[in-house]
Amino acid sequence: MLLALCGFFSSMAPADAHGVDVPQLRLERDEDGLYLSATLGFELPPLVEDALYRGIPLFFVVEAHVMRDRWYWRDERMAHAERYIRLAYQPLTRRWRLIVSPSPIGNAGLGVALSQNFDELADAMASIRRIARWRIADLSDVEGGGRYSVEFRFRLDTSQLPRPLQMGVIGQSDWSLSAERKLRLDQDGVR
Repeated sequence: MLLALCGFFSSMAPADAHGVDVPQLRLERDEDGLYLSATLGFELPPLVEDALYRGIPLFFVVEAHVMRDRWYWRDERMAHAERYIRLAYQPLTRRWRLIVSPSPIGNAGLGVALSQNFDELADAMASIRRIARWRIADLSDVEGGGRYSVEFRFRLDTSQLPRPLQMGVIGQSDWSLSAERKLRLDQDGVR
């Protein structure tokens, strides 16, 4: 079945690149850490949505790097946070399952993860598009002198697709969903 899907996807003509818009990205400094909130703007291309309906799960990766500026060398990474998201369609129950974990999601088990079920794909996608108060660093990581910035990245992780399908998505712009943004922290708060 996967080989048939691989042939199906590789026979499709490449479309325009599908970028991810980040209309809102906010940092908040609290008593115990630095928190990130974001709103992402994107729609799944029809090819990717079709793969979901065929039972192939999608994996998204969200990353945040807290960097301290240095004039004499590359910026120093003070903190790093990752969030892994798995979206899958359950054909028997006709429900969508969304799993969010701080570590990569594999077949060996989930570890600590949040799992939610949705009746509609639109509801599951709304949950993916909204990141609320995600703790990305301890307050001790951003205290002291210096200028800090936060590099935010969101992407569809095609390396976690089934192997035959990975070969079919090479060169397919429908599968390249990603966004990057950078925010500066000022001394008193955040911008």
